[in-house]
Amino acid sequence: MGYYHGTVELPFSEIKRLDIYIAENLRLMRRSQIKVRHLRAKVNGKPAKPSRIVKSGDDLLLSWSDCPPSGVIPENIPLNVLYEDERVIVLNKAQGMVVHPGAGNWSGTLAHALLWRLTEKVNSSAITGFTDSSRPFIVHRLDKDTSGVIIAAWDAATLAFLADQFKAGTVRKVYAAIVKGCPVEKRGIISSNIVRDKHRRKLFTVSENTGKTAITHYRVIRTVGDCSLLSLRPKTGRTHQLRVHLRSIGHPIIGDPLYGRPIGGGGDANTLQPSLALHAKMLEIVLPDGGKPSRFITKLPHRFKEILRQFND
Repeated sequence: MGYYHGTVELPFSEIKRLDIYIAENLRLMRRSQIKVRHLRAKVNGKPAKPSRIVKSGDDLLLSWSDCPPSGVIPENIPLNVLYEDERVIVLNKAQGMVVHPGAGNWSGTLAHALLWRLTEKVNSSAITGFTDSSRPFIVHRLDKDTSGVIIAAWDAATLAFLADQFKAGTVRKVYAAIVKGCPVEKRGIISSNIVRDKHRRKLFTVSENTGKTAITHYRVIRTVGDCSLLSLRPKTGRTHQLRVHLRSIGHPIIGDPLYGRPIGGGGDANTLQPSLALHAKMLEIVLPDGGKPSRFITKLPHRFKEILRQFND
C-alpha cells in the first residue's frame, strides 16, 4: 500500500480539487491513475472524494494500491549511487535529469531509472525483502537542473518514515551555489514569504503579506571575480526557495534561466554559463534501521569549477 500524511500547502486564498492537488502539487500520481490505484482519502479526518475542494492547512491522509505507476516503463539509466540497502537508496542526481514524469518528460526520468533498478532487484535471487508489489517512492524533489543528493524509498512504510522527517523539519540539507556578485554580509539569514508570481504563474516571488514563510541560511565560501560560491542551508522547503531568495537579495544563481536577473533589473546571471549553478551537497536524515542521523555528502560538480575558472580569467 502507498501512504501519505501531510498538510495541504496552497497560497492563502487558493482552493483546489483534491485530485488536482495530488497530481500537480504532491505529484504522487496522475489524475488518470487515481481510480486505477484505488485511492482512498480523508480530509480533516473525514472520507473525501477526489472532487473534494481542499485549502491550505487541511489535514490530508491518503492510501492507494501499491503497484508500479501506470505508463512508467523501467529504463536502464546509469545512476550515481551513494548508498543503498533494502529500504532506501541515496543518489547523486545528475543535472538535467527530471525526477518525476510530467509534461514533456515522459521518459528518461529518475522514476524510470529507479523502477528498472527495483525490477533487477526483485528478479535477483541473491537479494531478499522485495516483492512484485514493491515500487520506488521518491521522498523529496530536486529541480531538473539542480544536481546532488536525493533519497528514495523502496516501500511505502519507509516512504512514510522518511517523509515524516521532512515534514517535521528535522532533515538537514546543505546546498552549494554560485551567485552573481557577493552579499555584503558574509553570512546571514534570508527570511520572507514566498508566493506564486501573479504575472508568471509557473514562477514564485517574495511577498510581504501573502504566501508561506521561507527561511534560508547562507554563508559566503569565497569570491572569484564578480561571483561568489555560497553554502546554503534551507530551514523550509518551498518550491524554488533558494533561487527566489538569492534573486530577492540581488544575487541570483549563475545560469538560472528562470530567476537569473535580479529584481529591479541589473546584469543577467545567465551570461557566462547556461546551466544552473546549484547543487544539493549534503543530506542528513535518520534511516529506518538507525537511531542516529546518516549523512551523505557529494563533491562539487565539475561545472562549478569551470564557472569559477571563467570568472577568474
